[in-house]
Amino acid sequence: EIGISKEEALEALQVVRQECSGDAARTAGGAGTTRKCTALELLEEEQAQGFIITFCSALDNILGGGVQLTKITEVCGAPGVGKTQLCMQLAVDVQIPECFGGVCGEAVFIDTEGSFMVDRVADIAAACVRHCQLIAEAHQEEDHQKALETFSLESILSHIYYFRCRDYIELLAQVYLLPDFLSEHSKFFLFFCVEVRLVVIDGIAFPFRHDFEDLSLRTRLLNGLAQQLIIIANDHKSAVVLTNQMTTRIGQSQSTLVPALGESWGHAATVRLIFHWDKSQRLATLYKSPSQKESTIPYTITPHGFRDVQPPAVTQNTESTEMNPRKRPRREEEK
Repeated sequence: EIGISKEEALEALQVVRQECSGDAARTAGGAGTTRKCTALELLEEEQAQGFIITFCSALDNILGGGVQLTKITEVCGAPGVGKTQLCMQLAVDVQIPECFGGVCGEAVFIDTEGSFMVDRVADIAAACVRHCQLIAEAHQEEDHQKALETFSLESILSHIYYFRCRDYIELLAQVYLLPDFLSEHSKFFLFFCVEVRLVVIDGIAFPFRHDFEDLSLRTRLLNGLAQQLIIIANDHKSAVVLTNQMTTRIGQSQSTLVPALGESWGHAATVRLIFHWDKSQRLATLYKSPSQKESTIPYTITPHGFRDVQPPAVTQNTESTEMNPRKRPRREEEK
């Protein structure tokens, strides 16, 4: 209506956003003020940050405890390998009460591909609640019983904030408006603060893979998006989890699958996981981490959610020949 393109409108919105942020900073503490801290303080803050468990102990182990708060974790993989399943699992797990080893937070789920399935989230949430109930029954501790009074299927679903973004304009606008949303949704409950501790963008590449003739513009927009996500993770002490597609890179002698959006985007995330197949087995490879070594573990998707691969059950024949103590005396009698 005003005769400008979507790109120009987006840049204008970003300028307004930056000006508003600048005014707020000047009002709060004066222009040009910076926070001073020591390396020891940074280390202590780093060690104090919590983790969101994945309900797959093997994956938690190679990540150093789970998906860490204040960090950006990118999960790359082909369609159907389980990226969205992990995101839905995390959106539930982030709400686990602290007495059960959780962070007692809320989740924002930004969906660009329409992959979010609320029925599936309900199944995962019900399994998580049941798991905590079993722990409470085993330990019979008062804080466990109190936590379960408010930790229910309805409570979990009501604290996952869902946004559907159909193009890159909507995605960028939502991300740039996210700090205000996170601040507004900080609330006090029973003398402690409940805040959003997880931001998921399921399908970060999808809005940027089509209708982009100007690749330099795409790079600038992606760089701005990455910087904004870093600010969100640090300022709001939240974990940011992104899913990314795989694309084919043609080499001189062979082609390989690599994460989409190019090599420059690979620097945006602190941690990068590659989900892939080995025949019928799902595998997760920790490809990039500042503190953990590269590792590969198996995982599976069950009706209850994202889980470890269980060892095969011992067959009846094996039990009868190797585990039955009466077999050896019988052979001796025959001799």
